[in-house]
Amino acid sequence: MKRRIFLGAASAALALAASPLLAADVTTENLEITGAFSRATPAMAMAGVGFMTIKSLGEADVLLGFKSPGCERPELHTHIQDEGVMRMRQVDSIEIPAGGEAVLKPGSLHMMFIKLTGQLVEGETIDATLIFEKAGEVAVTLPIKGPGAMN
Repeated sequence: MKRRIFLGAASAALALAASPLLAADVTTENLEITGAFSRATPAMAMAGVGFMTIKSLGEADVLLGFKSPGCERPELHTHIQDEGVMRMRQVDSIEIPAGGEAVLKPGSLHMMFIKLTGQLVEGETIDATLIFEKAGEVAVTLPIKGPGAMN
C-alpha cells in the first residue's frame, strides 16, 4: 500500500513538473521572462495574442520581435488612445530598461500572432522565439488560457 502512495505522489510530481503552466518561465544570463501566456481563439480566428513580463537582471536590452511556427506574421503591438477609442498599433521594438522590466499585458504592449496556422486551444501551448538586441534568440512556451484570461 505504501508503494502505491509513493508511486501516486511521484506521478503527480512528474505531471506537475511537465505542466505547460510551468513551462513559460525562462531565465538567461541577463533576462528573466515570467508569466507568459496566450488566449484561446475561436476556430476561424486569424490572430492571437501573447503576454509576459520581461525583466532585466542587469543591462538594458531591446525586444526587436519574435517568430513562431504558430503564425505567419508575428508583430509587437501596443494600445493607444485615439479620439477616445482604444486602438492597437504595431511597434518596432520594446525597451527593457537596465534593472527594470517590460510588461506585456492586456490593453498595453503585447505580441500579436497574425495569420494563425491553427486554432489556439485552451490547455495547449504555443511556442515562440523572442529576438533581443543583446540576448539574441530566447525560446519561450506560452500556455494557452481561456479567451478572456487577464494574467
